[in-house]
Amino acid sequence: MTHTPVFRRLPGPDREKVVLTVDGHPIEALKGDSVAAAVLAAGVVSTRTTPVSGSARAPYCLMGVCFECLMDIDGEPNSQACMTLVRDGMVVRSQAGARLPAGQPRGGA
Repeated sequence: MTHTPVFRRLPGPDREKVVLTVDGHPIEALKGDSVAAAVLAAGVVSTRTTPVSGSARAPYCLMGVCFECLMDIDGEPNSQACMTLVRDGMVVRSQAGARLPAGQPRGGA
């Protein structure tokens, strides 16, 4: 889900543009952006839902502390979008509830 972005970029040095796909939609970002910064700048309002209530969550601290920005990044669930830099061709999906790493059964190891 996207809306008109509430964030705007400050003037700075020119950086290379990259395109990533977020929930099936292409968005432009700048090389060096975190995935969280890119989705916020594109107007994405939710990056995940909580496992208990299904409430929408979005990046909050942007420094790897709160884990509100968890997304599925290039097939890797539970990735912190604020700590992952964008790459051209990256595929990102919003995360619904709790996700287990690939191959890990529910209930532990």
